[in-house]
Amino acid sequence: MIDLKYFQNNFEEASNKLAKKAVATQTLEELKSLFASLKDDNAKYEATKAEQNKLSKLFGEYKQKGLDTYELKAQLDSFKTTLATLQENARRSEEALEALSQMIPNFPDDSVPEGVDENYNIELRKVLEPRKFDFTPKEHWELASSCGWIDFERGVKLAKSRFSVLRGDGARVERALINFFLNFNRKNGFEEFNLPLMNNASMLRGTGQLPKFEDDLFRIEDEDLYLIPTAEVPLTNLYNDEIINDKELPILMTAYTPCFRKEAGSAGRDTRGMIRQHQFDKVEMVAISHPDKSDEIFEMMVQNASDLLTALELPHRLVMLCGGDLGFSAAKTVDIEVWLPGQNQYREISSISNTRDFQARRAKIRYKQDGKNSFVHTLNGSALAVGRTLIAIMENYQQEDGTIKIPEVLKSYL
Repeated sequence: MIDLKYFQNNFEEASNKLAKKAVATQTLEELKSLFASLKDDNAKYEATKAEQNKLSKLFGEYKQKGLDTYELKAQLDSFKTTLATLQENARRSEEALEALSQMIPNFPDDSVPEGVDENYNIELRKVLEPRKFDFTPKEHWELASSCGWIDFERGVKLAKSRFSVLRGDGARVERALINFFLNFNRKNGFEEFNLPLMNNASMLRGTGQLPKFEDDLFRIEDEDLYLIPTAEVPLTNLYNDEIINDKELPILMTAYTPCFRKEAGSAGRDTRGMIRQHQFDKVEMVAISHPDKSDEIFEMMVQNASDLLTALELPHRLVMLCGGDLGFSAAKTVDIEVWLPGQNQYREISSISNTRDFQARRAKIRYKQDGKNSFVHTLNGSALAVGRTLIAIMENYQQEDGTIKIPEVLKSYL
């Protein structure tokens, strides 16, 4: 959640920051109006309360002197009703402000470039040169049948579109990738976790999926539970409503989980193959950091994800997202895009974000330093999206006869 005090005291500056994320002027004005309403309601309540206190004091004096208190008592009784009404008005204003503030995205960093969509993202660097083929490389769905790694038709039969079945060596490579990613992250200081795949609504509010993105979540009927869209949710919320000793920071965590998304906003996009699925495997990194160290940890996490792809000898590039392409909770994000020769383009395989204290405010994650409690910074990123890595291996390591070579670093896992 954004810092509401900062927003209230620096409305123009805050509005200019949020304009990078294309937040509607009407929404910002509504937020400003709710601040004014709450301030006015609280002022009326406090003024009336002060009048009541004065009258109460006078009532006591009258009783001590034996004077008639009939009129004073009637006034005091009316104050009780008025105060109850004013308190209810203030409560409603506060609830309305809280509800709207939950829908306001994080402030982007000043370093985030201007732009309305992915076309304005800035390439930072490329890593490894794409392989030159002496034949026309196929896309992964063309290779799937010849190598027998993916069965799209049976995935649809078992569930519906955007589900698939991995079989044989495809399933084995998927499992090898998961183990390779977890081991790599663990060697770089991330503690491994095994997590519930269902979380309650409070946890999803904490990391920003609720209430804004409820339509993209799979909810368990008659339960306050949702299938997780990413391990970012349970990993970050392990410290929900806790105060951490500053000496414990940074906390680095990693986990493998299946992830579940309705992909509500992607109708007509990536309908073929495994690029965009309702269920997919991912190994996630999450960091809980002292604010002074979050930029340093952010760079480390970006490098860690890039190093995984380098170890797999998969060409990729790093891209800084512009404001219009930035996620709801992110203050800044670097996407890592892997080269897919069959598609002849780079496609996202990891997204590393620093949310600053945005998620920490929502989830009440604090640290104690010198007796004072402050909000931590939280960071998250894929290391890596497993299915998309499998696709990248298929396309980059394909042979002319349709077989797939195995990256050297995975051979010990197979």
